[in-house]
Amino acid sequence: MEARVDRRAVRRRIRYRIRARLAGTASRPRLAVYRSDKHIYAQAIDDAAGRTVAQASTVDSEVRAQVSGGGSVAAAKVVGGVIAARLKLGGIEAVVFDRGGFRYHGRVKALAEAARSAGLKL
Repeated sequence: MEARVDRRAVRRRIRYRIRARLAGTASRPRLAVYRSDKHIYAQAIDDAAGRTVAQASTVDSEVRAQVSGGGSVAAAKVVGGVIAARLKLGGIEAVVFDRGGFRYHGRVKALAEAARSAGLKL
């Protein structure tokens, strides 16, 4: 009899391991990514002050106007571009990328690469 893998528990362990090594500051916030089945969310967090500097997601009206669905690579690219633009508007050029326990693959990778191509240093 095989033991079942609790995917949420595995992701939680990976997420905590990543968070132990990463911390966002005011000059270089942590770009945290969360991916659900229908949407993708990104927020830049200053861990020293405990506040969110900027955020973007497929729920935003600005992003929704550009893409039809939220669970696609194309939507993740738009979110990456929007978060990069909002951070650059706030005078932030570099971030620490926190993939949140998700594999650097697919939508997470597309968001990161779109943010890079928009001029953000990851």
